[in-house]
Amino acid sequence: MSSKSTKKPWSVSPTDYGRSLKGFGINLLVADVETSKKFAEDILLAHVVYWNEDIAIIRQGNAEWMLHADHSYSDNAYLGIAQSQEGRGAGAEFHLYDLDPDEAENRARQHDHIVFAGSLNKPHGLRECYLIDPDGYCWVISRPLTDEEVKEVS
Repeated sequence: MSSKSTKKPWSVSPTDYGRSLKGFGINLLVADVETSKKFAEDILLAHVVYWNEDIAIIRQGNAEWMLHADHSYSDNAYLGIAQSQEGRGAGAEFHLYDLDPDEAENRARQHDHIVFAGSLNKPHGLRECYLIDPDGYCWVISRPLTDEEVKEVS
């Protein structure tokens, strides 16, 4: 892995962090870690566990994911595939539940991010909006419908 980090290393070693991971994980290859980190903080109200120019570890609620800079994948064959795609996130949706979609949509508009689909009540019991991050990944922000909203979409 090619590193260009100038920040103090995280207090947790990469080996210890890697060994702590369980279940399902998401790594997003991004053009610029700081730009994508800022989207996560400003729009998704996520907490940044750690970040540098190479990697960011992000949490929102019970969800955790990682952002990896392109250069950190220089020895990984997947980099060429990801970079050759028009809109890296094509075909993928990342859902964050229990975050107000109307508020997230407003934050996205205020920060000039793409609102792919504005907040709507859906028949499957959620109010959702679809936001596109700086690398083209689609984030679906949702909350459960109230009993009154369920009646309106039924």
